[in-house]
Amino acid sequence: MAKRKRLAVPNPTQTAAPETNAMDIPIGYVPDQMKRRAPIADVAGQAATTAALETVAGEMQSAREEGRLVQKIPLDAVDAGHMIRDRIAIDEEEMTTLEASLRTRGQQTPIEVVETTPGRYGLISGWRRLSALRNLAQRGEGPGNVLALIRKPDSASDAYIAMVEENEIRVGLSYFERASIVSNAVREGVFRDEKEALNSLFAAASRAKRSKIKSFLPVVKTLGAWLRHPSALTERLGLAVSARLQADPDWGKRLYDRLRKADPATAEDEAALIQKALESSAAPKNTAPKPPKPLAKPAAPAITVSRSKSALHLSGPDVTEDLLDAVEALIRDWTG
Repeated sequence: MAKRKRLAVPNPTQTAAPETNAMDIPIGYVPDQMKRRAPIADVAGQAATTAALETVAGEMQSAREEGRLVQKIPLDAVDAGHMIRDRIAIDEEEMTTLEASLRTRGQQTPIEVVETTPGRYGLISGWRRLSALRNLAQRGEGPGNVLALIRKPDSASDAYIAMVEENEIRVGLSYFERASIVSNAVREGVFRDEKEALNSLFAAASRAKRSKIKSFLPVVKTLGAWLRHPSALTERLGLAVSARLQADPDWGKRLYDRLRKADPATAEDEAALIQKALESSAAPKNTAPKPPKPLAKPAAPAITVSRSKSALHLSGPDVTEDLLDAVEALIRDWTG
């Protein structure tokens, strides 16, 4: 019987690859070694990525330096008394509402601060939000930090203007509070005088509004330390008090005696007492009326005066602030 020849398993390393006919290569086939990107494409892609990251980093740094980047800072790192505030008092109901909103929705609007020393900040605007967040943190109902824009004001006056502008937009100040910040800013040396402070802090206000704030300045300086509810003083009552104080400076002391003896517990009681004092106390009859403030220059022809049944209108390029102040003083003396 003849021996059968055994079949050996072929060795892959010794087996030649079968020849491939060009006609057998499928259409669109690309060998693996040709699928790799060219080195120049890799370099270009990495350069584009690096450039994009550098642009983002530069923009972030610019935003941080310009105070446009919202940052999270500890509540304890903010000095709320860095500036004299324009808000004299805050309503408890308003604070409760604000705390409820912060508890439910979180802080939606950042406060504004200035870095006084590394890691320490002075508050510019956002006193109510800062106070509400601190109240929540003390009760364990909120985080121990606050979202803030770290500003770099060029001067103290810029910081005061930022504070006033935010409260005028978001909250609204009483005329007494507006006059108080004018007086305090002058006392702190931020502005040279009341006129500069008034025109700078309330530059966006109308001339009539600035005139009313100016009229409240005697009330702030004479009665500011004596009134228990000054921010509740209405515009009409405050203007009446201002006119009486200018006509009779001693009337303020008499009003103080009444307030001290009555010790009004509420804003309504205090307002009623002031109104009664205005009605029952007339200016001294033997006091000669004050002459009107002299004009900086004589009335010029470029002023048009027109009148109706109950109004007098002045218009023209020569209607200056000095002229309006003089007319206003004359009216106060006439009605005082």
